[in-house]
Amino acid sequence: MQLYNKLDRKILKERLMQEPFQRTTLSFYRYVRLSNPEALRDELYLQWDRLQVLGRIYVAREGINAQLSVPHHHLDAFRKTVDSHAVFRDVPFKIAVEDDGKSFYKLSIKVRPKLVNEGLDDDAYDVSNVGNHLDADRFNEAIADPDTIVVDMRNYYEFEIGHFERAVRPEGVTFREVLPEMVEKLKDARDKKIILYCTGGIRCEKASAYFRHHGFKDVNQLHGGIIDYARQIKVKQLDNAFLGSNFVFDNRLGEHISNDVISHCYQCGKAADKHSNCRNEACHVLFIQCEECAEKYEGCCGEECQSFLHMSEEEKQQKAEEIQRIREESKYFNKDKEVLRKKFKYFEG
Repeated sequence: MQLYNKLDRKILKERLMQEPFQRTTLSFYRYVRLSNPEALRDELYLQWDRLQVLGRIYVAREGINAQLSVPHHHLDAFRKTVDSHAVFRDVPFKIAVEDDGKSFYKLSIKVRPKLVNEGLDDDAYDVSNVGNHLDADRFNEAIADPDTIVVDMRNYYEFEIGHFERAVRPEGVTFREVLPEMVEKLKDARDKKIILYCTGGIRCEKASAYFRHHGFKDVNQLHGGIIDYARQIKVKQLDNAFLGSNFVFDNRLGEHISNDVISHCYQCGKAADKHSNCRNEACHVLFIQCEECAEKYEGCCGEECQSFLHMSEEEKQQKAEEIQRIREESKYFNKDKEVLRKKFKYFEG
């Protein structure tokens, strides 16, 4: 009984590219108390591996958070497997806005201490005391009021390619940084109407409870996040208040919600909104790159990393070890703003 993928990434990607069928990328989450997440994790892996499901799923004692790619011909069967678990029955699926079927290349299900790590103890605040959930209609109506404060609960690199009009910009890289940052920024607005939003809604569940814990009286959140907002405005033919693209945590790295391009290529400054990871695996820095620079630098963040692609295997290994040593000594990682400011002329973070 195999409960983990054992194939090489290259083989998995080649297999995905050769698939003769269509896939649907979707996501869902549910906060619910799970008594044995480890056993549930194994059961889900067996069920979903049989259906050729790919994706990244986190299971914790507080519930499940799943981003998946499901063969279109297995969608009904997949729905049945989800509903076969009483704790997940009828959980709504959020379907990707733009989908080429190549969002994931393997199935990964991991047990985590928490679904969203805000860096606080479980008893630090009442996570069930969440804000009011707003659908797209009510959200649009609320943000039209100039006294309403719109708060982006994602992070700076998600915000830079797309956000709602008038949204408060996050400066942090992780949720555990952004959560206290936003509470501090808005500490003098506790009596105002606050509206939180994120990608799919899961971060706002905890964020809204945390805001209420800190005395904010009128806390609201976009139900289903940006992903479901995009679906609703299309179905209901509503005005779109979102500018640009929605960053997603799979191989796509983004999906267009509007035709606006509000960000720039880090290398040349041209309007661009596509995030990429440097092709130099020893670097792997996340940055925005236009098509021209992608061709010029062969998908790399600069000439030094580009030269890495053409080294011998021995030279690559020597360079990789050097870069890893520098990274560990400086405690940098690939979204660190100081790294990006030094590396890119047009980084605006």
